[in-house]
Amino acid sequence: MDGMFEKFFNYKKEVFNMMITGLHSSLFLAAAEFSVAPGRLITISTLGIAFLLFLIMHLKIHSFISLLVAAIAIGIGIGMPPDLILTSINTGVSTTLQGIALLVGIGSMFGAILETTGGAETITDKILKIFGEKKAIWALGIAGLIVGIPVFFDAALLIIIPLAFGLARKTGNSTLMFGVPLLAGLSVAHAFLPPTPGPIIVATNLGVDLGYVILIGLACATVAMICGGPLYGKIINKKIHAQLPENYATEQKEQNDKKKPSFGLVISIILIPLILILLNTVSNALVGQEGHEWLIPARPVLAFIGAPAISLLIVTLFSMWVLGTRNGYTREELGNVMSKSLLPVGMILLVTAGGGVLRFIFENSGIGIIISDFVTANNLPIILVAFLVTGAIRISLGSATVAMMMGSGILATMPVIHTLNQWQLACITLAVAGGASICSHFNDSGFWLVKSLFNLTEKQTLRTWTVMTTICGTVGFLVAWVIFIFV
Repeated sequence: MDGMFEKFFNYKKEVFNMMITGLHSSLFLAAAEFSVAPGRLITISTLGIAFLLFLIMHLKIHSFISLLVAAIAIGIGIGMPPDLILTSINTGVSTTLQGIALLVGIGSMFGAILETTGGAETITDKILKIFGEKKAIWALGIAGLIVGIPVFFDAALLIIIPLAFGLARKTGNSTLMFGVPLLAGLSVAHAFLPPTPGPIIVATNLGVDLGYVILIGLACATVAMICGGPLYGKIINKKIHAQLPENYATEQKEQNDKKKPSFGLVISIILIPLILILLNTVSNALVGQEGHEWLIPARPVLAFIGAPAISLLIVTLFSMWVLGTRNGYTREELGNVMSKSLLPVGMILLVTAGGGVLRFIFENSGIGIIISDFVTANNLPIILVAFLVTGAIRISLGSATVAMMMGSGILATMPVIHTLNQWQLACITLAVAGGASICSHFNDSGFWLVKSLFNLTEKQTLRTWTVMTTICGTVGFLVAWVIFIFV
């Protein structure tokens, strides 16, 4: 009887494997038989991107729907077989979300806990105390850089902005004197440092270990924050004197009677996932070298806890206890906080999935090879191409995350990418992040948020926020390029 069952299951397994093999073979044949002239491919792709902009900016259709419609239109326009279009859609959604869904969800909950329990405010208060009012612009830049790692840009800005306004009132300076460094710190953290969605998406698309991205990203983000924050803040403060918003004096922050965590505790908690990821990266690099055989037994454990999703899960559970229940928060209160933090996650994941679909339409069309041939023929450095392509998408679409997603998707189709080592791929990742940071203007929600919070006109916002994001993005890219040359 056991033998009969074994034969039956072996037969079912063999049939299943044959079905899968046949499916892969048919898809391969569909892709192999599909070809399109380079001129037509570039023309249709360009028109497709223009059509995408028309859908989003003029017709105001949701980005997710617009991305799907534009991707399908490009596929049809270049003559892609229907089954290959469907395969691109399914692969784009599954492959893209597989890499970031858990990270975005868990990271959002961790940031919400840090925000609600007063951890983010503790960081800013302590840094301000260390630096003093005379060096407050540096304090706010560093605070923005640290808080912007675990907390999304919009939430982090709303948490820290009272400090900038308070200093402006006390010193009589323009709110931009303190606001620009704060904005620079938050924006570079959002673009250059995991676990924010953008760099994770790029790293996933390019197949680079996040540990390398964190190490190089810290250098890029720090230099970019200094140039775009305190240095540019001093310059623009002399040209524009932004007054405090009229309603700021009457607004009172909701009092929290819970005990706030200490600065050392909050910093330690924020560093947990970064340290675990770096331990995994370093141990993986050393384990094959002579004299580091002792790492072999520890590798499975380090690889497990150093996986981004697991490291974020560990720090989220730890923060629920240390920052939450130990400070008087009930499990119900924490549950509500974490549930609310997931409301914007669905939007992020859907738009990300839409970008993944567009990526695989481009990949299966062969446009990556055409761009790669152009880059090779004109001797353009691949890292410069990464910055320019992503920057063009950023200026056109507005969203930094979508720009990173689409830019890295196009780069992932280029054969030259597969010849680079992990350090070089990390530099490419940060060049994409730099391109996605530049020129925030009318089609970016961050532009309007900054305009309203700082009570600026559109022209003033362009001279402050738009210029600042361009400085940060360009400087971060240049730092990545310098590192790329030596690795």
